[in-house]
Amino acid sequence: MKAKAIVVSEHGGPEVLKLVEVDVADPGPDEVRIRNHAIGLNFIDIYFRTGLYPAAAPHGLGFEGAGVVDAVGANVKFLKEGDRVAYGQGPLGAYAEARVMPPAMVVRLPKKIGFDDAAAAMLKGLTVQYLFRQTYRLQGGEKILFHAAAGGVGLIACQWARALGVKLIGTVSSAEKAALAKKNGAWETIDYTKENFVERVKELTGGAKLPVVYDGVGKDTWEGSLDCLQPRGLMVSFGNASGAVTGVNLGILAAKGSLFVTRPTLATHVVPRSRLEASAEELFDMMESGKIKFKIDQRYKLADAARAHIDLASRKTTGSSVLVP
Repeated sequence: MKAKAIVVSEHGGPEVLKLVEVDVADPGPDEVRIRNHAIGLNFIDIYFRTGLYPAAAPHGLGFEGAGVVDAVGANVKFLKEGDRVAYGQGPLGAYAEARVMPPAMVVRLPKKIGFDDAAAAMLKGLTVQYLFRQTYRLQGGEKILFHAAAGGVGLIACQWARALGVKLIGTVSSAEKAALAKKNGAWETIDYTKENFVERVKELTGGAKLPVVYDGVGKDTWEGSLDCLQPRGLMVSFGNASGAVTGVNLGILAAKGSLFVTRPTLATHVVPRSRLEASAEELFDMMESGKIKFKIDQRYKLADAARAHIDLASRKTTGSSVLVP
């Protein structure tokens, strides 16, 4: 079948995103074909577009989407044609009207959850699930720091922290974003354009600092984040919005209090499939109960993917964004 898709023929700026017509094959015996109804937009997409994260061009883009299964391989037993499904990781190629995928990366979507919400939820929601429930399992009552608290991942983190009884301190870049993070459950916010977030964390904790910091910003916040940690605290560096963290001297970890550091990714937290299903079930339960709600502030046509990337990189977006085929 023919379908339109975004293809990256060379790495670079938003202008390299080209909408072209492609052939979408029938699924092999261990594959399913999905017709996307909504596609998630994430900062990691920019990393693959620019080549910061390597992929051989030409390639598709995007990891997150939701839609309907329209063809099933002979060996696939747990999905059938017509199933509503969602996915948040796997091969590049979500920026497309239709695609073929390995079914191990696909989960059924509950009837109460819409395609837009699912497309906004899977990568970002499963990211918060593994950060809060696997990388450092929050018990409730902790004070934590979460950078970029008004972004797509950050707003989910604010809500999930509130549901767990965790006091989330979120960094933001404006009064408007501070208000948004607070509305979604942040305990306190720090406007890093006006305040030193390290000093503010010390004030908010009475000098005790924090057991864990979640940092998706990267280079710009790396050293400051380490200074927010208690002795033997955990630095969770899960993204590079400001650039990659490089040239790390491990001796700094000793000097700042025998700190731990991890650089986790979603892919290693959703295998085997039973773990993906359990993680998605916890996320969907949080959504169906109303403890986590997705505010989709931006919707773009698939043809406008370049504009979406420009807005995301310039931090003009709030909440979640989706592409609509």
